[in-house]
Parts: sequence; C-alpha cells; structure tokens
Amino acid sequence: MTVITCVHQGFELYGSDRAFVDTVRLVRSAHPGARIDVVLPRRGPIVAALSALDVDVTVEPLWILRRRDLPKLATVGMARLPAAVARAAARIRRSDLVYVNTCVVVDYLLASGLMPGRTVLHIHEIPEGPALAALRALVRWSRASVVLNSRATARTFALPAGGPRRVIYNRISDPGPAAAAPYDGSRPLRVLMLGRVSRIKGQDVLVDALRRLPGDIRARVEVRIVGSAFEDEARERALAASIVAAGLSDRVVLLPFTSDPAPHFRWADIVTVPSRLPESLGRVAIEAMAHGKPPIVSDIGGLPEIVEHGRSGWIVPPGDAAALAGTLASAVADPGGWRPYAEAARKRYEAVFGGAAIDHAMLEVLGAVLDRGAAPSADAVPSAAHP
Repeated sequence: MTVITCVHQGFELYGSDRAFVDTVRLVRSAHPGARIDVVLPRRGPIVAALSALDVDVTVEPLWILRRRDLPKLATVGMARLPAAVARAAARIRRSDLVYVNTCVVVDYLLASGLMPGRTVLHIHEIPEGPALAALRALVRWSRASVVLNSRATARTFALPAGGPRRVIYNRISDPGPAAAAPYDGSRPLRVLMLGRVSRIKGQDVLVDALRRLPGDIRARVEVRIVGSAFEDEARERALAASIVAAGLSDRVVLLPFTSDPAPHFRWADIVTVPSRLPESLGRVAIEAMAHGKPPIVSDIGGLPEIVEHGRSGWIVPPGDAAALAGTLASAVADPGGWRPYAEAARKRYEAVFGGAAIDHAMLEVLGAVLDRGAAPSADAVPSAAHP
C-alpha cells in the first residue's frame, strides 16, 4: 500500500490551514487506495475539516520556527530537536511521499536532507531578515522538491537554479455564483476584512483609514473585521480599544474567527487586504474574487499578482491609511465607476486560481516523487495560472 504523510504546522482554519486541507483533499482524490497520515502539532478546528477525507490524524510535537518562540527554541528547544528530527526521519523512512506544508517545520526539513527524494516542500511564507537566511538554508539542506505559491515567494527565497521547484498558485474551491446585489449607493457600502489579528495583516491600517474618512462618507460605510489573534488576547483587546478611540463603534463590528467565512464574503461589497508586511500570495483576496467581490490589496509580496488594479480591484501602498481611505471614499461616491470590477474579479479567479491546471501541476510534482522519476521543469506555472 502506498503511504503518504502530510505535515502541517497549524491546527486552525485560516488561509494556510485551508490550503493544506485542499491539498490533502487533492491527494486523496488522486490516490483513493493510499494510506494518508496527517501530522499536526495539536488538535484544533482543522481536524474536523480533515476527518471527511479518510485520513489518519496524528498529533506529535513538531519543531516549528515561530518568531514569538525564538527565545525558547534557542534554549530548551534545542535539547529536543534531535528527538524531533529522529521522529521525522522515521516517518519519512516508512512513507513513499512526505508533503510538508510551509518551510517552518524544521525537524522535517532537517530529516529530509538525510533521506532525499521522498519530500515535497510547499512554501507559503515570505520571511525577512535572519529568519529568511535560516529558512533558505534549511530549504537548500532539505533537498526536497519545492513548490512556491507565488513568484514573489520564489524571488524571496532565490533558490539556486536547476533544482526541482515550481511556482504553483494555491487553488481556491469555487463557492458558486455571487449572491448579493451589486452596490448602487442606495445603502451603506459593506467592507469586509477577514484574517488573523496580527501585526502583518493591517487591521490598524483599516481602522486609521476609516477614521480619516469625511463624516458624510464614513456614515455610508459598514465594516466587518473578522478574525482572532493567535493565542494573543491582548492584541484583540488593543484592536477593539482602537476602534472605540477612533469613534468607529457604530461603523465597525468585530467578529471572531469562523471556519466558514462564506457568509461574510456574500455579505460584503468590497474586501480589504491592507497587509503591512509581505503576504506570500493572499488567499482572502482570491476568495473574495471567487465570490465576485473586488479586493483592495497592498502593493506588497504576492498580492499584486492577484489583482489587476483598476479592473478587478485596487492596489494601494502598504501601510498607507490615507491611500486606503481615498479608495474607499471613491468607491462610496462613485459606485458606477467600479461596478464592472465584480464580474472581472470573478473571471480572473476562474482563469487563474480555480482551474484544473493547478491541480494537475501539483499532482505532477507529487507524482514525480512517488515515481522517483525526473522532477518537472523548474518554473512551470500552468498557462492558466499566469497572471
């Protein structure tokens, strides 16, 4: 029996978690008779999503490189790294294919380098500074076949030419036709921000932008900020306090994380992704376009690869609350000027992020490892996935 191991560093159902579930679902559909073992660091909402895929979920300690854990990892964490690598090596040894989702799972990258030829590494991160140097070195050591989720991610890691690597955009499942009527100015503009509450995502930029809106424009906007912090309640409290301090309590609703964001996308007219730091791609923006909702994204990381400015959405400078406010004010004042964006956004999703070509490309990479054959060409984004 073919044994496939899929390793993930998370346990919730945010973007990277849903991307992992999508890949496991693809693997199961391509290999219905295989045994698929999923390794997670702890149980969480993702387990329910995986349970329908006929996989065995195992919770094991993983050596995950996270910024907030660096002091601990550099001290007591080093003592348990050898055991973690040995455990990962044992799994790799008894697997025909190991799929590792994200490059921060250090123990599996180190073990992969000891047993090359069995691992596919899917990189979804754009790290910076010392973290980038460390992760780039780990990726090279792993000698894994590498999938990068955007050209921006590929540029960041700048891996040596000639290795088995491909840029393949994340596939986003089709939610079906858009449900809400197009915005015509007869009601408040519905603006959605969806994602983890963190320093990266830019919830504070959105709050500042709303504060800057003229009073008559602000009165014609309704905002939902949906998401929770990662084990950081203080950050959530700070966000709530900033909304009150800006006098936006009647305009902005804070809602907790949900494993099914579809109702929020259906509610929205526009989706904002005002990231301060590079997003490797930007799943929320793609999901918005799948729902026929044009996104406003920051001009950073992989986000500009998703949106055609002035056609399927808007691109604004990162961290620029004034630019974001100006875009929102224009959307409120001139709904007819961007009405075609909704259809264009949906068509771009269908052409670039929703096609079978993406599935085919991923299965080709995984199949090359299973077959122990020649790896696919280095920069083979499927034609349907080109921006």
